[in-house]
Amino acid sequence: MRLCAAQYIRMSTDHQEYSPVLQRQAIAEYARAHNIHVVTDYEDAGISGLTFRQRPALVQLLLDVENPKRKFSKVLVFDVSRWGRFQDVDEAAFYEYACRRAGVEVIYVAESFANDGSPGRIQPVDATH
Repeated sequence: MRLCAAQYIRMSTDHQEYSPVLQRQAIAEYARAHNIHVVTDYEDAGISGLTFRQRPALVQLLLDVENPKRKFSKVLVFDVSRWGRFQDVDEAAFYEYACRRAGVEVIYVAESFANDGSPGRIQPVDATH
């Protein structure tokens, strides 16, 4: 069965390294490699990642995530910085959690880590030193 996803694209200025075209290409390659069909597109062009309320596409994406009739179960984003550069890191985590709680996985296609909520390899701390 082919999975369906939304893609979220954000670029704050025209001079930025990660253009919407580059983001779309990377997302398309990831989707092809993982048998995912992108069914909807959200884009905040020319908008800073520092604020949530001034990003209409992200606001709409999160509203759509809460809709039980949505057409996607994943959100593909180029990297963590495209999701947002919030002043409070908990804010970005909160929006990811809202997606996860609704049954939607956020995937950063250009990152080398799995965004599955697991702590990864945590090294024990030696309290004697």
